[in-house]
Amino acid sequence: MTAPPAARARFVATQTLLTLDARHPYAAKSLIDAQDMHRTVMSGFQGWVDDGSRDARSQMGVLSTWTVSLREARLSLVVQSQVPGDWSRIPRAALAEPPATLTLDRTFGAGETVGFRTVVNPVRSVPPPGEPGRRARGARVAHTRPDHVKSWFARRLQPAGEPAVASDGVTRIGADAQPDGYAVRMLPRVSSHTAHKGMRLVRAEIRGTLTVTDPETFVGTLTRGIGHGRAYGCGLVLVR
Repeated sequence: MTAPPAARARFVATQTLLTLDARHPYAAKSLIDAQDMHRTVMSGFQGWVDDGSRDARSQMGVLSTWTVSLREARLSLVVQSQVPGDWSRIPRAALAEPPATLTLDRTFGAGETVGFRTVVNPVRSVPPPGEPGRRARGARVAHTRPDHVKSWFARRLQPAGEPAVASDGVTRIGADAQPDGYAVRMLPRVSSHTAHKGMRLVRAEIRGTLTVTDPETFVGTLTRGIGHGRAYGCGLVLVR
């Protein structure tokens, strides 16, 4: 028998807003190549885990998201983590403003309503051709239409009383939303021509209102993110 979800759960993390001059070569390269953006984010966390650790980002709970204003030439990068960052390695001339760090300590209760924004990499797994019943890893195919992304997100919503993992294996987010309670906007793809040649990551922004139904699962979503592409600026769920 499944235990009922906790009525309240606490979320603790640190978030830093880095405002960079998009015209500076350091920031410009991060905009052009997703692997450089990843390096910019991870440069703040050297020494916390062993060099070369394959899961360094997840060990430290590092998630990020960014927006750019071409008119103002500003790259705004939000970095969330479970350990404090050190941003002294970013060239001073590349910073349009000093880094602004905030410690988050918030408790969420069932039934609480929050506004949210997230950028996701909405993909589905397509089984490979082969013998029926043979287990093999499927190919990831991205959703490129807003209505398909909306359906992708709807599958991850968790109505009150439903388990954290759906019957088809999809991990839910601990919150529900009305069908008209959120909107989807497709964003430019990001790519890399260095470490991951040919990588082109489809991105979509989802904004709206969520109602917390399973606080513990919801806090896990805020801590670990949602979907794929979390090393490249996808998956962080920001709430207010």
